[in-house]
Amino acid sequence: MKIFVVGSVNMDLVVKAPYMPQNGETIKGEGFLTNAGGKGANQAVAAAKLGGDAYMVGAVGEAFGGELKSSLEGYGVKTDYLKQVKGVPSGIAVIVVVDGDNRIILDKGANGCVDRMLVDRALESASAGDYLIAQLEIETEVVQYALGRAKEKGMVTVLNPAPAAALPKEIFKFCDWLIPNQTEAQFYTGIYPDDEESAKRCAEELARLGVKNVVVTMGEQGSVSVIDGVYRKADCVSVKAVDTTAAGDTYVGALVLMLSEGASVENAMKFASKASAITVTRRGAQCAIPTREEVDRFHTN
Repeated sequence: MKIFVVGSVNMDLVVKAPYMPQNGETIKGEGFLTNAGGKGANQAVAAAKLGGDAYMVGAVGEAFGGELKSSLEGYGVKTDYLKQVKGVPSGIAVIVVVDGDNRIILDKGANGCVDRMLVDRALESASAGDYLIAQLEIETEVVQYALGRAKEKGMVTVLNPAPAAALPKEIFKFCDWLIPNQTEAQFYTGIYPDDEESAKRCAEELARLGVKNVVVTMGEQGSVSVIDGVYRKADCVSVKAVDTTAAGDTYVGALVLMLSEGASVENAMKFASKASAITVTRRGAQCAIPTREEVDRFHTN
């Protein structure tokens, strides 16, 4: 199965800080690094590093464009549908890491240039049963178009609604799988899922919008799914977090990869939890995502 990821490609500018500065305050940071990222690119890299046939459908600009493309290719992602746009920078994410957690500011740059024509060109090579993953760091109209075109071709569609943003209700009927975190799930339903009862109610609200399968990531509480009214939970793998950048993206890419290989939902969730856990023990985004071998030999207590 092919996995097409329609989404963002960013260069992350990362610095560690002892705390978040107040208005007008300058503080000393350390450990600055540049790292290829973007939710779309991270998810494509996760799928590829874990053994999938992943295709990035996106755009880069003049600044950092070559580096971002090389990074994707170095991790095994196909870049046939990655276009370079003149006159604009690549997407940029400024990331401040405090005590292993992160705060992110985005400039979409070339990500705003991902359009219907690029989606059409990419999906010409897609077949029924292939997967398409989208997020919300590109234009919403393009996300909806990509999901709709994928459904027309008989593909399996996945939306990771991050960062949360107002969406037309029609977009949900094109989603076979919706994978939000708790805050995103609450944004669309008004319900914060933190236990079995609230997760079920949240999934029921999303089902009314047309979503078939819901998986909610809940950080240290693990992840839950509600499919056809059946509740499943995968516990979080306990590790010491160094940097949570790309943890959610790793989970999405890993989950989709396992589903594309025919794994059960339970096994896919457990695998994705392990992959995500390994990611947070390392600094960076794409470089922190584990390989299939690393996940397979990673043992939990």
